[in-house]
Amino acid sequence: MECAGKGRGTRCMGSARRRCGRCGAVAYCSVSHQMSHWNEHKEECERLEQQMKRADVLNDFPFTFSQEATATSQVCEKQGSRCSFLSKRGIHQLGMWMHECCCTHSEESSSSLASFDSSRLLDDGWNLSGDLCPCHDPISPISECVSSWLDYYEWRCIPLHSPVALLLHWPLTIYHAAHIAGVWSSTVETRKLCVHYLGPEKELLQLAAFGELLALFPGVQIHIEFIGPAIPRQRDGEKISLCSYAHCLDADCICNFSSENLSQIANTGFVSSFSNFSKRWNCCLS
Repeated sequence: MECAGKGRGTRCMGSARRRCGRCGAVAYCSVSHQMSHWNEHKEECERLEQQMKRADVLNDFPFTFSQEATATSQVCEKQGSRCSFLSKRGIHQLGMWMHECCCTHSEESSSSLASFDSSRLLDDGWNLSGDLCPCHDPISPISECVSSWLDYYEWRCIPLHSPVALLLHWPLTIYHAAHIAGVWSSTVETRKLCVHYLGPEKELLQLAAFGELLALFPGVQIHIEFIGPAIPRQRDGEKISLCSYAHCLDADCICNFSSENLSQIANTGFVSSFSNFSKRWNCCLS
């Protein structure tokens, strides 16, 4: 850890081993640097103290905070770890996972967004076996006490070494925002939910992952309007429908039934629209 008082008139005296006694989130090389940094640090010390008390929540996160992802300090080495993480699971540069590392450059991402086929993207699956991904309805409704990735993985019966949280944070952000805004609760009957999703980028190439909203909002018709400069001009006003979860690789799994069968099984709806500020693209869960 780098000395938080670095660059304050005097050189650092060795490594930063002296931590703040209150929050424990910052460290210093010496008492003098700690004292010189106090006027700045005191404004955030209490907040950092509260965050450090929840450090165990970070440890629940299945991979982003794992040794595999954080053991190295160089950016290029960290990127190598992400590629290695995906490669070990056989999903590196495949489907929805293609944009989860820097092997796909920003120019390629922009090109993909400009020419993407929404119907093809909705057919993208997890590229994982059924035991590693949420490809069908949960065995029970989501509980109010689900508050960590460990809880979520247990609810969806997924082992912690599964990488799906990398993509599930998109629909879970919508779920969390709906709770914070007070527009959704398991105890309040809601049949329709309209969401304005600002500034989407690579998630436009990972639309199938939003199928998890079927599990998060059972029986609710959801309309999501994606708005932002990344929306291709030719997709202005386009509407698409999601009626199933992203599928797994198991041929005999229910998620790989025909679309006709799935439409008979599904009981919720998700509609999406997309807009480049002056343009709209609609997406529906149905």
